[in-house]
Amino acid sequence: MWEIIRAGGGFIWPIVLCSIVSVAIIFERLWALQTNRVIPRDLGERVWKWIESDQLTDEFIAALERNSPLGELLAIGLANRHKPRDVMVERLEDGGRHVVHELERFLNTLGTIAAVAPLLGLLGTVAGIIHAFDAITAGGLGDPRLLAGGIGEALITTAAGLSVAIPSLIAYRYLRGKVDRLVIQMEKESMKLVDALDERAIAAGRASR
Repeated sequence: MWEIIRAGGGFIWPIVLCSIVSVAIIFERLWALQTNRVIPRDLGERVWKWIESDQLTDEFIAALERNSPLGELLAIGLANRHKPRDVMVERLEDGGRHVVHELERFLNTLGTIAAVAPLLGLLGTVAGIIHAFDAITAGGLGDPRLLAGGIGEALITTAAGLSVAIPSLIAYRYLRGKVDRLVIQMEKESMKLVDALDERAIAAGRASR
């Protein structure tokens, strides 16, 4: 493996670096975007039970915010529960943009790697062909071994670039799709809380008359 990397010339090293960064991002995002980490099971129902039992405190809301991305959104809703519905929804939308940004962390880098890696491979291919022609110019066509280095460099960098780009692109598309699905679920849970708080406020207003 080391000999193959060395034979790839100077452009193989950026490709190797891209592969290391890509693998690190993929594993980190797969861990961070687990459904039970982003949207803990029955969190919305537990929060509503705490609301019903009047257990809401600033400490509780702060702990809920640290619980998970969904908990962060629900905490925003609870912190604004005494405000009008439109204000609460606006605060949730603002907080949602921050949460989505956190969920998409490093994905742009992964997408860039998927786009750049084959271009680096192509650049290495061109460099290898140039080296091959330099060898022909210097020694003629009498010894095919003079061409081997340049041709080998061209093929290795092409294969390396594609080997990094293809899985990176697949992972990027998968992770983007997963973020979209998680965001939709969090929006549903957040709106459930808004509707429930709104109904509770209306019922409390009727009871006070």
